[in-house]
Amino acid sequence: MPRRLSRQMGGQGSATVNAERSLIPIGTATLLPDAAHRIRHLEQTFFHCIGTWGYREIIPPTFEFLDVLSAGLPADALEKCFKFADWTTGRILVLRPDVTAQMARIVAMGMAGHGTPLRLSYRTTVFRYEPEHAGREREIFQVGVELIGEDTPACDAEILTLLIESLKALGLTDFTVSLGHVGFYQGLLARSGLSESGRQAAELAAAGKDIPKLEHVLAKERVPRHEARVILETLCRYGRKEILGWGKSIAGRDRFLTGPIDRLSQVYHFLEQAGVAEHLLIDLGEFRGFQYYDGLVFDVFSAHLGSALGGGGRYNHLIGRFGHNLPSTGFALDVDRIVSACDRMQPFPSKPVASILVASPPTHYKAAYQIAQALRNEGRQVFQEIYDKSYRSAKTTLLKQALHAGAATLVVMGVPRIAAHECLLVIPGTNGAAPNEHQCALANVPSILSGKPNGDR
Repeated sequence: MPRRLSRQMGGQGSATVNAERSLIPIGTATLLPDAAHRIRHLEQTFFHCIGTWGYREIIPPTFEFLDVLSAGLPADALEKCFKFADWTTGRILVLRPDVTAQMARIVAMGMAGHGTPLRLSYRTTVFRYEPEHAGREREIFQVGVELIGEDTPACDAEILTLLIESLKALGLTDFTVSLGHVGFYQGLLARSGLSESGRQAAELAAAGKDIPKLEHVLAKERVPRHEARVILETLCRYGRKEILGWGKSIAGRDRFLTGPIDRLSQVYHFLEQAGVAEHLLIDLGEFRGFQYYDGLVFDVFSAHLGSALGGGGRYNHLIGRFGHNLPSTGFALDVDRIVSACDRMQPFPSKPVASILVASPPTHYKAAYQIAQALRNEGRQVFQEIYDKSYRSAKTTLLKQALHAGAATLVVMGVPRIAAHECLLVIPGTNGAAPNEHQCALANVPSILSGKPNGDR
């Protein structure tokens, strides 16, 4: 969907654009009808797909107490929170900056005794402060799933397979899932002898694929040349199944490295059996920015978009921060980016299915409403309009209204010399042609519009 046509966004630009955008905050958007229709269609398709896998929806609150949710939020997310005071309690509230931490809080404080595994899903919005020059949105529409209560390669494979199958259901074909394990890279950093502050700086650089910064950290910490070379090379090592063999050779007998490689190998085997491995790219330097990930991690990229469509991974210790430890894994997708990627492949139709316009004078409103409802009950989209003048005087206006509404047919009542139980069916002409008018009984309208003339059902 062309954003300039489908979204009203806050931000900077030319004087004209500034005048148009000044009514809403920077980094937010108003979804206009075509964009809203597209997003709802995407969400419905996504939830139908994951519903067949047994995932049930949760609707989390928009804001929470900061002192409660902060237990599950990394430091950088806390810095980007929108905060405000609760007038009732005086406590600080925060607009949801991250759904995973919120789902962890919900499960630990309300669902821990429901039996596991829990298969949960959500559609929601997250709010994060981003500097204006960063070019990022502050209001992000997301859909996602969480699989809670089990820590097995099969569960990791289920989440990844579901991710791939849901993207395919949404119409994407040319996408790649970059898959890694944070334990492998953390093991390399630990083996190098980095200090605590050096390790944190190296992890931050790795998460952003910032090789110059990583080189600086390794040099400053005086990491041995061989270890530094392996760390830097791993950050750039990605490919298919052969990368797992390379990782095993690097790991040697170091159990902190062999464990992650073995887990990746087991999951990859399941994904091969499921027939979805073609979408996978093994990246041993994959290191998601959120600090709560402690196992397999992944990001999703499309050839049609420069930014990640979403991602996720395993977070076995996050729920425990809220009082009840449960292993978990899941993913989230950026709805707006998914829509952009899909529409760059094949633009989504801007208009819904052909609709019907039912028009009448006020004296025929009851009968017009009844026929409109009968058509709606058949699943048709129906607009109802009132005209005060004679049909001859209102005809041009009604045809314009039908064109604006995308109506393929007009059902006009109250036309002179037509009985009360009858109407005029009008098919607007194309390319300047005169409209086609057909007189018929009201009772026969549904069958005629279904292509069954004379009321023959």
